[in-house]
Amino acid sequence: MTEHMRAARLHAINTPMVIEEVERPVASGNDVVVEVKACGLVPNLANVLNNWESWYPHQPLPPKPAIFGLDPAGIVRAVGEQVVAIKPGDRVYVNPLRSCGACHACASGEQAKCDYFTFCGYFGFNEKSLDVYARYPGGGFAEFMSAPQGAIVKIPDNLSFVQAARLGYLGTSYSALKKCGILAGKSLVINGATGTLGVGATIFALAMGVAKIYAVARGEPLLERLKQLAPGRIETFSNAKGYAADWVKSRTAGLGADFMVDCLGAVADVAALKDAMMGVRRGGRIINIGGTGSDMALNTKWWMDNSMQLIGSAWFTTAEGMEMAEMVRSGVVDLSILEARAFPLDRVNEAINGAASGDGGFTSYVLEL
Repeated sequence: MTEHMRAARLHAINTPMVIEEVERPVASGNDVVVEVKACGLVPNLANVLNNWESWYPHQPLPPKPAIFGLDPAGIVRAVGEQVVAIKPGDRVYVNPLRSCGACHACASGEQAKCDYFTFCGYFGFNEKSLDVYARYPGGGFAEFMSAPQGAIVKIPDNLSFVQAARLGYLGTSYSALKKCGILAGKSLVINGATGTLGVGATIFALAMGVAKIYAVARGEPLLERLKQLAPGRIETFSNAKGYAADWVKSRTAGLGADFMVDCLGAVADVAALKDAMMGVRRGGRIINIGGTGSDMALNTKWWMDNSMQLIGSAWFTTAEGMEMAEMVRSGVVDLSILEARAFPLDRVNEAINGAASGDGGFTSYVLEL
């Protein structure tokens, strides 16, 4: 007998989601079914729902009516006959990254380089994502969801479901920091430091041994709050007052910082990104995770002459999710400094509108089921 569940579904862009009864997924093969307990709301979700099809038509949304929800956490309720090492009752985070699982990139643990790279419950990166959505159509805005066992991160008891529902953006920051290289004893510019990605980058950079963080953003109250995480290791600057690059170089004997992680969002001024980049020293690495959606004029000779590396980094691997879970379990990372505003599934549209309200990266919006 077919079982049903409640889910929030989007039938058309620029319309509210509708709570409906739909068929509950069934576990088979290498898949598991997770009872969703919490699902994070991406700050950019309203833009994706309303504008993505015109902004980025080459990056398809899941076919409508669609169940979105990028950052789910919950309890495994059923497993397929080919699943190993995961059992009903496990507390888990579900990594929404989907890929083909069979190409060289996937076999190398670099699923973001797969041609089928897709965000379940959010958007895809090319037309091949539609094949992925045919297999995994639902995100976390539902009482249950299916996922491949390779997407499952077991979470410790000291990590709540609501906290785990933020692992997506925390993981994006963590993966970017790993791409910088060894952080111990090094200096790092975090541009857009007070947003969701920036606060996550600050938390994990401190845990990974960075010596100095140069935090750049606009609003001074949130910058001051960020500084209090480690007053001796964090210096802050409001780029509303001048050029970030000049400030960073003034703090580093004219050399610049070793690394930079750019966390500015899709509609940010690309000039702020370019400015902060100029505060990175010769031979430095610049990791872009914010996705500012504008072209940027860049002097390629500066790039060559100074041996600069500019790296794009989208999301994180399930293995990196496991690493973060262990950092929380062991107490290396404390997520209690973050706040969550939780909403029931019935108030999903209110929650989506609130997620873009600009409260800063210390606060996240979550559906709690």
